Amino acid sequence: MISRLHGLYAITDSTLMSDTSTLLQSVEAALLGGASIIQYRDKSTDSEKRLTQARLLTDLCQRYARPLVINDDVALAEAVGVGVHLGQKDGDPEAARKRLGNTCIIGVTCHDRLDLALKAQQQGADYVAFGAFFPSTTKPDATPAPLTLLQEAKQQLSLPVVAIGGLSVDNAPKVISAGADMVAVIHQLFSASDITHQAQRFTALF
Repeated sequence: MISRLHGLYAITDSTLMSDTSTLLQSVEAALLGGASIIQYRDKSTDSEKRLTQARLLTDLCQRYARPLVINDDVALAEAVGVGVHLGQKDGDPEAARKRLGNTCIIGVTCHDRLDLALKAQQQGADYVAFGAFFPSTTKPDATPAPLTLLQEAKQQLSLPVVAIGGLSVDNAPKVISAGADMVAVIHQLFSASDITHQAQRFTALF
């Protein structure tokens, strides 16, 4: 699974996918278009819904042999047997690894800081994510990250690097050229009228 950490990194959105049926249809469309990894992101407090959706997404991603990670919730990731993506306030990779095992993918948000990425690598993360590189509707207050950060990261890290924040088909080539192994996309993918075609357009950039 870790060897597949390259290309389009699709992140779900509970506003764009307000019900389970829409969620599954949208994610499958992204997978058909070549998405290489899916992140389930739902910040609601409806634990029953989140568990149900996570289980269904786990089954879906297994059918396509693509990894699934859960945003910021190690307990939910453990419950469905998948990986996790951790923010800086959501625990460390070492603790998550003890709970999830060696086969699950663990990623870490590192904002605009290389030192956080180096720390995450030492703690056993499988990939790191930097951003925001462009204005983001999901996190409008995110600190801007320079493209040079990706170049420095590729020189000093042995992990795959994800670029996130306001990415589109038009600007994604800039972060890919700078060294990003994956581009993480939410709205520019899942708000498209044809999600599969949009995923293909992102995938073709690699």
